[in-house]
Formats: sequence, structure tokens, C-alpha cells
Amino acid sequence: MDPFSTSWAALRAAVADLTDEDFTRPSGCAGWLVRDLVCHLVIDAQDVLITLATPSDREPTRDAVTYWEVSDTPPTGEDPLDALTVRLAAAYQEPHLLKFHLDDVGSAAGRAARLADPAGRVGTRDEVLTVADYLSVYVLEWTLHHLDLIAHLPDPRQPPAATLTRARELLERIAGGAFPASFSDVDALLIGTGRRAPAEAERAALGERAGRLPLFLG
Repeated sequence: MDPFSTSWAALRAAVADLTDEDFTRPSGCAGWLVRDLVCHLVIDAQDVLITLATPSDREPTRDAVTYWEVSDTPPTGEDPLDALTVRLAAAYQEPHLLKFHLDDVGSAAGRAARLADPAGRVGTRDEVLTVADYLSVYVLEWTLHHLDLIAHLPDPRQPPAATLTRARELLERIAGGAFPASFSDVDALLIGTGRRAPAEAERAALGERAGRLPLFLG
């Protein structure tokens, strides 16, 4: 399976394994419960479907690296879409309804990705990317959200090793340099995006790069 399909299948399988109690646990996204994150994944799957159905004949304006808006300011949770996601998640009431919706829309997004021409061009957020670059963006997105999903679960199902490595490689390109080889892929992703503060030894290993982290991606 390609990295997009592998990361997406693993994330959906992790959601399918959640208990009802798990939906009420905090996620790795500040201010969001697991149920809020799963609702966000439904919206993400819809975005994939919309984008893949929005072909463009323009030259690409972004790629998998320049797609991201990078900030040094953490999200506050006050963004209107973030607040809407929380309200939508609460409206589902029963966790199995969220699972069903994600499986339904998520399966369709996965099929659309497999059928898409990697060399094709699609439009999203007033920008144009090749399909290959757009799907690479979501390898990082899915992998980070997989880590968010399992952040406080008692028996987490980790993302696949191959997609962790691919996500790290993309984050390093966004950061403009590699993380220390002593960092595991998970640690590089968590520290690099501000999901975890580096320990003293990790900060020392980062050296001057520590001052340029974390990167908040939007």
C-alpha cells in the first residue's frame, strides 16, 4: 500500500478499536476530546473527497512542503472551525455514530485517493498541488492525528513504522533540517510540532535548532 493509504487505513482501524469510554478521554490536540478529534477526521475525509473532485489546469502553486502555513504560535482553540468541530462531535451523542460516519466517508476518501492520477492537479485553499503532493500532505496529517488519538489511551495502536518515517522526513523538510538521529520518529514528530516539550538531553541534542521549534502547522 502507498503511504497515504497505509496511514489512513491504520488511523481508521485505531478509531474502530476505540471503546465508548475512549471517546471521552482527552486527545493530543489541546482542548479536544477523542470524540472531537474523530469528528475532525470526518471533516478531513470530506476535504479529501472535495479536493480530489476539484481538478485544475493551472500550474502548481504549492507542494507537500510549502502547502503548510507554519507558525510559532500555538493554536488557542478559539478558531471558529475548531469550536464548530466540538459542537458537531457532541451532536453525534453515540460514539458508534461517529465511527459509522468516519468509516463511510473515510472509505470513500481512500478509494478516491487510489483512483486519482498522481500527476493530476487539484485545487484547495485557493492553491494548486499535484495529487501526489496533496496526498503526501495527508500522510503527515494522518500520522500526527494518529499520535493525537492515542495520546491518552491505555492500550494504544501505534502508527505504522513506514508512515512515521515518511511523516518525519516531510516534517524535517518543512523545518529545513534533520532532527537528531537519537530521536525516534515519534519523538521527532511530537517535539517538532509542539505536542511534547523536549527533555533536557533532547534540547541539548537539538542545539541551536531548539530555538526554532516547535513548528505549529496549519
